[in-house]
Order: sequence, then C-alpha cells, then structure tokens
Amino acid sequence: MKRYVAATCAALVLSAPGTAFAQAKATIAGVPDIPFTSVPNFLKLPPGENLGESVAVATNSKGNIYVYHRRDTTRLFEFDKNGNFTREIGKGYYGFEFAHSVRVDKEDNIWTVDEGTNLVTKFSPQGKVLMVIGRRPPAVDGPVIAPAGPNAPAQKYILCRPTDVGWDPQGNIFISDGYCNNRVVKYDKNGRFVAQVGSEKAGNALGEFNLPHGLQVDERGHVWVADRSNTRYQELDNDLKPIKEVTNLGTGWTLCISPGPHQYVFFSNSNPNGNPPGSWDNTGEIYKAELDGKVLGKFGKPGKNPPGFQVVHMLDCRNPNELVLGEIESWRVQKYILQPAAGRPSAGR
Repeated sequence: MKRYVAATCAALVLSAPGTAFAQAKATIAGVPDIPFTSVPNFLKLPPGENLGESVAVATNSKGNIYVYHRRDTTRLFEFDKNGNFTREIGKGYYGFEFAHSVRVDKEDNIWTVDEGTNLVTKFSPQGKVLMVIGRRPPAVDGPVIAPAGPNAPAQKYILCRPTDVGWDPQGNIFISDGYCNNRVVKYDKNGRFVAQVGSEKAGNALGEFNLPHGLQVDERGHVWVADRSNTRYQELDNDLKPIKEVTNLGTGWTLCISPGPHQYVFFSNSNPNGNPPGSWDNTGEIYKAELDGKVLGKFGKPGKNPPGFQVVHMLDCRNPNELVLGEIESWRVQKYILQPAAGRPSAGR
C-alpha cells in the first residue's frame, strides 16, 4: 500500500490495484478543521416557486448557478451570481424525469444527467439541446423504475441510471453509469464510444465499481470516481486504467475538482439518506485535498438547520474557497465560504 504524507497535512490512503477494501466511515485521523461561514438562503426564487430535492448544483464562468432538482417534476433553474432567479431551462423537456447531476463545461455548456430517462444532455449556454447520449425507455413499454433481475449486458450507447459526467482537456466525455451498469464510459467530443471500464456486474477490485455515484476529470485527464457502495474513490488514467484508490474518507458520495493551475479535490462523506441511527456521529464532513493525496482539511457536519447539511448529493467548487452545496433531505442549497490557512495557494477565479 502506498501512503503519501506531508509534515503539516494528513494523507489519503492510496492503494495499488488489487488491494481494495471497504470502509464503514472515514478512518483518517489528524485532519484540521477549515473555518467557514454559511450562506443558506442566497437563492431568490420567483413567487410561488420552491426547490425540491436539490440533488445537483453547478456554476458557469460568470458565476451563474444552476440547480437541477426533483419536485412535482424534474426542473433546471438558473440564478445569477447574486442568487437572483433568471430563467428555467428545458421546461417540459423529454429528457427530464429524475434529476441526478448537472455540470458546466469550459465553454459554459450545461450538461444534465437524468437517472430516470437514462439520458445525458448537453445544452448550449442559451439552453438549446446540442447533444444527447443514451435513450429514454419508450413509453409503450410502460413505467420503468429499475431493471428486474440480473442487469442486461452493458451497451455502448444505452445507459442505465447514469449518475455524473465530466470532460478532459481534449473534450472527451466521461460518464459514470451508474446504479445498474457499474461502469465508467468514455466518448469522444462528438459522442462516439471510445472505451469503458467496469461492467453491468458490480465488483470491488480496482477498475470495478459498485454504484459509481460521482465523477470528475482533472487537468491531466485523470478520471476520479466516487465508488459509493465500495465506500471508496478511484483514480483512473485517461484510458480508464486504474491508478489508485482512496479508502479512508468514508462513503464515496460525490466529489468536485476545482479548475485552474492549482487544482483541489473535494470529497463528500455525506450522511446517508434517511439519517439512520448513529450516522450523524461519524459522517457528513467534506474533505479538501491536493491531487497528490495530501488532505488539507475538513469542514461541515450533518444538521437539519444551517450551517449543518442534510445529505450533500453534489457540490460545486469552481472557486475552491466558495463552495455551493446541494442537499437532498433539506431541499436546500447553501454556500460555504472557506477560510483556509494563510499562505495556502488558491485556484480560485
């Protein structure tokens, strides 16, 4: 097992392929707390509108905020950088049914990942549909909640409850797929299948997954995956070959990688849905780390009232000192303003 340490920082446990193991909670010790302030009610909704389960949040280069949420139907709202509501995108869109993720690429295109329709959609900054990956189950087949029995063999262009999307610097597309296909799929920038790792069968070796729940790609083209039911994170190279695993930060719920020349990784050890007994005592925190494995600090804890949070399903870290958190169980979006140690380099922009 490889372990990276620093004189003043805690370290991730990083393992070579073939040594995977599960963790019930975070076991890393000696991680300093990062001071923060919370801004819980900064989004201003139109009269009569409310957020539902705020499962997905993202920002664009202008600071505009996108919230992809579940309520009477799945909806995608846009707010300006001051939290003022500006518009709804995709109202009535056939690809919306059960929101899971929203991301914004370097050209400010907006991508949604919908677990209910099995679709990943690319919208232009103006809200026009530019690309669709996957296919919605046809209505003539009746309601499809989840596959019954063994999963069908994974296909190149059919997704099964996908969870997240990311891109490398060349524009290649990576999708974590998902609740029934336990794999990561790579497409080129035009949406053509390139490769996959994992399969419809769950596994716990490196390069295998059991519910890949979140995904991001760093500027080197490395793919980071929140391997939730294996309670770990995996790092893959650009060809989807495993590099290492992170096994001591608790549940691999979701992650975010900040942009810029100095990138940080944020890992969410969120408290589980339903808040089972004891979960508030050992879950909920978010960790901030370097790409090389050094953990710089942690912040946050579960709570029904701010600054606590209720199941952080997704976070945006375009500015690594000003995070936007989307919560399922409190139907809320919070802004966390971090106050890192003096002298620490920042990738904010």
